[in-house]
Amino acid sequence: MATIKLEIVSPDKVVYSADINMLIVRSTAGELGILPHHAPLVTGLVPHAMRVKIGSNESLIAVAGGFMEVQPEKITVLASAAELPVEIDVLRAQKAYDRARKRLEEFKNCTSSAECPVDGQRAEAALHRAMARLTASGNPVA
Repeated sequence: MATIKLEIVSPDKVVYSADINMLIVRSTAGELGILPHHAPLVTGLVPHAMRVKIGSNESLIAVAGGFMEVQPEKITVLASAAELPVEIDVLRAQKAYDRARKRLEEFKNCTSSAECPVDGQRAEAALHRAMARLTASGNPVA
Protein backbone atom coordinates (compact mmCIF):
# COMPACT_ATOMS: atom_id res chain seq x y z
CA MET A 1 0.00 0.00 0.00
CA ALA A 2 1.29 3.46 -0.92
CA THR A 3 2.35 5.88 1.78
CA ILE A 4 2.87 9.60 2.17
CA LYS A 5 5.14 11.35 4.69
CA LEU A 6 3.28 13.30 7.40
CA GLU A 7 5.03 15.86 9.55
CA ILE A 8 3.15 17.83 12.22
CA VAL A 9 5.08 20.77 13.59
CA SER A 10 4.14 23.10 16.46
CA PRO A 11 6.08 26.25 17.38
CA ASP A 12 8.29 24.36 19.85
CA LYS A 13 8.77 20.88 18.35
CA VAL A 14 8.04 18.27 15.72
CA VAL A 15 4.96 16.59 17.22
CA TYR A 16 4.64 13.71 14.76
CA SER A 17 6.55 12.35 11.78
CA ALA A 18 5.75 9.10 9.99
CA ASP A 19 4.83 7.50 6.69
CA ILE A 20 1.05 7.11 6.62
CA ASN A 21 -1.64 5.78 4.29
CA MET A 22 -4.25 8.50 4.79
CA LEU A 23 -4.90 11.70 6.74
CA ILE A 24 -8.38 13.04 7.46
CA VAL A 25 -8.46 16.67 8.55
CA ARG A 26 -10.99 19.43 9.09
CA SER A 27 -9.96 22.44 7.03
CA THR A 28 -11.51 25.88 6.97
CA ALA A 29 -13.39 24.71 3.85
CA GLY A 30 -14.58 21.38 5.27
CA GLU A 31 -13.32 17.84 5.84
CA LEU A 32 -10.54 16.52 3.60
CA GLY A 33 -9.05 13.09 3.07
CA ILE A 34 -5.44 13.12 1.89
CA LEU A 35 -3.95 10.06 0.18
CA PRO A 36 -0.49 9.49 -1.34
CA HIS A 37 0.07 11.41 -4.61
CA HIS A 38 -2.58 14.01 -3.70
CA ALA A 39 -2.62 17.19 -5.76
CA PRO A 40 -0.72 20.10 -4.20
CA LEU A 41 -2.84 22.03 -1.71
CA VAL A 42 -2.53 24.67 1.00
CA THR A 43 -5.38 25.17 3.47
CA GLY A 44 -6.16 26.48 6.91
CA LEU A 45 -7.08 24.04 9.68
CA VAL A 46 -9.64 24.48 12.43
CA PRO A 47 -9.25 22.95 15.91
CA HIS A 48 -10.08 19.23 15.72
CA ALA A 49 -8.74 15.71 16.19
CA MET A 50 -6.96 14.69 12.96
CA ARG A 51 -7.32 11.05 11.94
CA VAL A 52 -4.10 9.34 10.85
CA LYS A 53 -4.42 5.97 9.14
CA ILE A 54 -1.55 3.51 8.90
CA GLY A 55 -2.66 0.14 7.55
CA SER A 56 -5.74 -0.91 9.51
CA ASN A 57 -4.82 1.30 12.51
CA GLU A 58 -6.21 4.77 13.09
CA SER A 59 -4.76 7.33 15.49
CA LEU A 60 -6.04 10.72 16.57
CA ILE A 61 -3.90 13.82 17.02
CA ALA A 62 -5.33 17.03 18.50
CA VAL A 63 -4.54 20.24 16.63
CA ALA A 64 -5.56 23.70 17.77
CA GLY A 65 -5.66 25.09 14.23
CA GLY A 66 -2.98 26.13 11.79
CA PHE A 67 -2.13 25.38 8.18
CA MET A 68 -1.51 22.32 6.04
CA GLU A 69 0.57 22.04 2.89
CA VAL A 70 0.12 18.94 0.76
CA GLN A 71 2.60 17.81 -1.88
CA PRO A 72 2.31 14.48 -3.75
CA GLU A 73 4.90 12.86 -1.44
CA LYS A 74 4.58 14.88 1.79
CA ILE A 75 2.02 16.52 4.09
CA THR A 76 3.24 19.28 6.39
CA VAL A 77 0.96 20.54 9.16
CA LEU A 78 2.02 23.77 10.84
CA ALA A 79 -0.13 23.79 13.96
CA SER A 80 -0.44 26.54 16.55
CA ALA A 81 -0.51 23.62 19.02
CA ALA A 82 -0.69 19.85 18.55
CA GLU A 83 -0.77 16.93 20.99
CA LEU A 84 -0.60 13.18 20.77
CA PRO A 85 -3.19 11.36 22.91
CA VAL A 86 -0.58 10.24 25.47
CA GLU A 87 0.45 13.87 26.02
CA ILE A 88 -3.05 15.15 26.79
CA ASP A 89 -3.99 15.91 30.39
CA VAL A 90 -7.63 14.80 30.25
CA LEU A 91 -8.61 16.46 33.52
CA ARG A 92 -7.14 19.78 32.37
CA ALA A 93 -8.88 19.46 28.99
CA GLN A 94 -12.20 18.71 30.70
CA LYS A 95 -11.82 21.75 32.96
CA ALA A 96 -11.04 23.92 29.92
CA TYR A 97 -14.13 22.55 28.17
CA ASP A 98 -16.36 23.25 31.19
CA ARG A 99 -14.91 26.75 31.59
CA ALA A 100 -15.44 27.56 27.90
CA ARG A 101 -19.06 26.29 27.99
CA LYS A 102 -19.75 28.45 31.05
CA ARG A 103 -18.25 31.52 29.37
CA LEU A 104 -20.31 30.92 26.23
CA GLU A 105 -23.47 30.73 28.34
CA GLU A 106 -22.50 34.02 30.00
CA PHE A 107 -21.98 35.55 26.55
CA LYS A 108 -25.39 34.33 25.34
CA ASN A 109 -27.05 35.87 28.39
CA CYS A 110 -25.55 39.32 27.76
CA THR A 111 -28.06 41.90 26.59
CA SER A 112 -25.42 44.01 24.85
CA SER A 113 -22.28 42.59 23.31
CA ALA A 114 -20.52 45.93 23.81
CA GLU A 115 -20.96 45.68 27.59
CA CYS A 116 -20.45 41.93 27.88
CA PRO A 117 -17.36 40.94 29.91
CA VAL A 118 -17.00 37.74 27.84
CA ASP A 119 -15.41 37.57 24.39
CA GLY A 120 -17.69 35.12 22.58
CA GLN A 121 -15.21 34.31 19.80
CA ARG A 122 -12.42 33.49 22.25
CA ALA A 123 -14.75 31.34 24.35
CA GLU A 124 -15.92 29.44 21.27
CA ALA A 125 -12.33 28.89 20.10
CA ALA A 126 -11.38 27.60 23.57
CA LEU A 127 -14.35 25.24 23.47
CA HIS A 128 -13.28 23.80 20.10
CA ARG A 129 -9.68 23.35 21.25
CA ALA A 130 -10.84 21.52 24.39
CA MET A 131 -13.19 19.33 22.36
CA ALA A 132 -10.33 18.39 20.00
CA ARG A 133 -8.10 17.45 22.93
CA LEU A 134 -10.84 15.38 24.60
CA THR A 135 -11.69 13.59 21.35
CA ALA A 136 -8.04 12.78 20.62
CA SER A 137 -7.57 11.46 24.16
CA GLY A 138 -10.47 9.03 23.70
CA ASN A 139 -12.83 10.98 25.98
CA PRO A 140 -15.13 12.74 23.52
CA VAL A 141 -17.72 15.17 24.78
CA ALA A 142 -21.25 13.78 24.57
